[in-house]
Amino acid sequence: MILYHGSEKIIEKPIYGKGNLRNDYGRGFYCTESEELAKEWACSNNRNGFANKYEFDMEGLQVLNLNSEKYTLLNWLAVLTKNRTYWENSTVSEMAKKYIAAYFMVDTSLYDVIIGYRADDSYFSFAQDFVAGAISYRQLGEAMRLGKLGEQIVLVSEKAFDRIRYVSNSPAEASVYYKRKKERDKVARKAYRGTKSEELSPNELLIVDIIREEMKQDDVRLR
Repeated sequence: MILYHGSEKIIEKPIYGKGNLRNDYGRGFYCTESEELAKEWACSNNRNGFANKYEFDMEGLQVLNLNSEKYTLLNWLAVLTKNRTYWENSTVSEMAKKYIAAYFMVDTSLYDVIIGYRADDSYFSFAQDFVAGAISYRQLGEAMRLGKLGEQIVLVSEKAFDRIRYVSNSPAEASVYYKRKKERDKVARKAYRGTKSEELSPNELLIVDIIREEMKQDDVRLR
C-alpha cells in the first residue's frame, strides 16, 4: 500500500523508537493514505513541509483496526485517554476515564500497526465533551464523521518499521495547506455545534448512563 507522512522534514528512513509518547496511539510513525491530508498535517504549525511518500507491505503483520466492527468508539476513547494527557478536570470526566479504561482498553502492545481516527483539534474536543457528559454517544459518533479526517495508519513495532520504504516527497506550502487545515477544523466545529444543540431524546446514552448500567464491550446499544 502507499502511505504518506506529513512533516516539516524529508524523512527517508523512519526510525523505530522515535516520536512523541503522547500522540493518539503512543509512540509510532503516523501516516495516512491521503497525500492531501498529509500536506495539511505537515503544515500544522503554519510552516512549509513535505508529504513523504512510502510503500508499505502490511502482509503478515498484526493490525489493530479500531474502526472495524469488532470495536466501538469507547475502545478508541480508552486508547486515547491512555496517551493524550489533557482532559477536562471534573468528577464526571475522571469517573468516565476510569470506567472506559477498565472495560474498553485494548492492549496495543500486541500489534504492529494501529488504524483509527486521528484526534485532531476538533476531534479531541468532541471526545472531551463526551467524557465530560456534555454530549451523547450518538452525537459523538456523528461528530467523528464531521471533519472528514479519515483514518490514520500508525506503525508501532520494529517489524512494521522494517516494512516501509521511502519513495519520494512533495512540498506542502503553508500558505495553502495550513489554511485548508484550519478551514476543515472550522467546518467540523460549525457542524458539531449544530449537532450539539439538538434536543436529546429520552433514549440517548450519556457517559453516566453507560457507567450506571455497567455497559460492556458486547452491549448492542454501543454498536
